[in-house]
Amino acid sequence: MNTQTPYPIGTAGQKWNDNDRQAWRESTQVKRLYSEEVLPKIEALKARFNVEQYGALSYDESRFPLFCIKSNSWNDNKPTVLISGGVHGYETSGVQGAILFADQHLDAYSEHFNIVIAPCVSPWGYETINRWNPLAIDPNRSFYANSPAEESAALQTLVATLGDVLVHFDLHETTDTDETEFRPALAARDGIDYEEDIIPDGFYTVGDTENPQAEFQTAVINSVAKVTHIAPADDKGEIIGSEVVQEGVILYPMKQLGLCGSVTSCLFHTTTEVYPDSPKVTDEECNQAQVAAIIGGLEYVLSHHQ
Repeated sequence: MNTQTPYPIGTAGQKWNDNDRQAWRESTQVKRLYSEEVLPKIEALKARFNVEQYGALSYDESRFPLFCIKSNSWNDNKPTVLISGGVHGYETSGVQGAILFADQHLDAYSEHFNIVIAPCVSPWGYETINRWNPLAIDPNRSFYANSPAEESAALQTLVATLGDVLVHFDLHETTDTDETEFRPALAARDGIDYEEDIIPDGFYTVGDTENPQAEFQTAVINSVAKVTHIAPADDKGEIIGSEVVQEGVILYPMKQLGLCGSVTSCLFHTTTEVYPDSPKVTDEECNQAQVAAIIGGLEYVLSHHQ
């Protein structure tokens, strides 16, 4: 049942028009700066790794350049790993966790893999703490041909240069604001009723319905469990409306939904979901949980895929 007050933008039961989208965009505020919290950390890695600009957002190209961090000594005989963060810009640990992994672990794992990290796919979303871009388009539902989201299109162009990708980690969060802001806004935008749900308390992953790789997901969960707690299923045996297929794991049809998890045709993929609003965790633990997810997955691949 919808017990929420009506969303302040748009007309109930009707999809947003251009005026509604503009009103929504004007309601957003810059709450932190990409140039202060992200770009200096990427710049600091240039002395150690191959940092490349792979695009820039047309909203302000000088303000929103898009960078990736690549491991040194690229070798076509090594498998390639993609790590993406900030596809939903508001998910802080996705961005900061990706950069933290680069700083602390990229050297070691580069012995075994070619690694490409796109730490902040949606910097406008990062600054406004939003999961949409300025056009009220969700980049994480826009990974398909002729994408309407330039954030998604830019990452697709980068991926096209990489050849075969074996492993992809897409780093996300599920936050309390998903329920208080983002899902009500989505329902309003699409002219549908908003149905309340429960935000899970803890970490979980989303695998691909078409290629679940259960043991790989288990390795990720077990690694993260050393850093933070794993989300339990609700009384329906679900997490955010999807069946829990094993501890802390649900599945989505990645390609069908246009999710970032479908941006490659990799064998091993996981979308991580950190819960930063839990009183049991700190921001640093959230970042470390993302790092642990990557390490757990890479260690599994090293042990089981030669």
